[in-house]
Amino acid sequence: MAQSGLDLFPYTRMRRMRRSDFSRRLMAENQLTVNDLIFPVFVLEGKNRREAIESMPGIERLSIDLLLDEAKELVELGVPAVAIFPVTPSDKKSLHAEEAYSEDGLAQRTVRALKEAFPELGVITDVALDPFTTHGQDGIIDDEGYVINDVTTEILVKQALSHAQAGADVVAPSDMMDGRIGAIREALEADGHIHTRIMAYSAKYASSYYGPFRDAVGSAGNLKGADKKTYQMDPANSDEAIREVALDLQEGADMVMVKPGMPYLDIVRRVKDEFGVPTFAYQVSGEYAMHKAAIDNGWLSEEATIMESLLAFKRAGADGILTYFAKQAAQWLQNK
Repeated sequence: MAQSGLDLFPYTRMRRMRRSDFSRRLMAENQLTVNDLIFPVFVLEGKNRREAIESMPGIERLSIDLLLDEAKELVELGVPAVAIFPVTPSDKKSLHAEEAYSEDGLAQRTVRALKEAFPELGVITDVALDPFTTHGQDGIIDDEGYVINDVTTEILVKQALSHAQAGADVVAPSDMMDGRIGAIREALEADGHIHTRIMAYSAKYASSYYGPFRDAVGSAGNLKGADKKTYQMDPANSDEAIREVALDLQEGADMVMVKPGMPYLDIVRRVKDEFGVPTFAYQVSGEYAMHKAAIDNGWLSEEATIMESLLAFKRAGADGILTYFAKQAAQWLQNK
């Protein structure tokens, strides 16, 4: 059967709709807004302190007082939330990560300060032990260096509760222990924190893109070349990610995370298609560093490249993006 003439060139010209700005805007299938952005921040002990992160040009570790100045700017830009990552001094690290759940810990004090100053700003806390262990692993290890799942989960529960008690809006377990979402949810409910949301790092891969982050929080040196392949996912696997997400949702996660971001956009798409739940992705430190290196060398255009990279997350199905470009992107969006 012959095709209708309406299906053939020149009756169908795909470029007609691309010719003008107005028609390109009218048919845009995805849109990036400030509401999609979460800004990860690194927090230091002390006052009036800032430290540059060599492997992440333009990103700094900040003491709480300076972080409040940063938060004020983020609120004015309309960024919905920040994700807190504390830099723990060496003398407070230990084999059993007791500092992770200290009532007066750096993360807990940061949460209280942010919520007091900017109650409208969402505060997300990292639930994992790697900033607090002397060996840099995300949990408690046995004599052979293997991370012990259930013992680690007990400490993660204490950590999550301490964050909720400090006023965190969202606790985000990034450790990849089995069963920890259910244990944290049960503890939150029992302690009356029925509104505290859980953003589960459900599909967190044993990626090579995390190097600058580990420098930023001071865990790279503690790892001493070790890896996290016994608990983080194999980059070769996709179906396994779907099983992990399904389990975390059954255990009480409100949101799920895919990490890293751009190399795993296929996973974001699968998660969104199969579950239809709030799905987030993390444009991690290595992705940031690569973009910045190319931009600073004049090889890529800054604004156009960054905004394109963030739009890719939306096209893949992400509801929100943790990105170190959040402040810049928010400024560009505001100036449009």
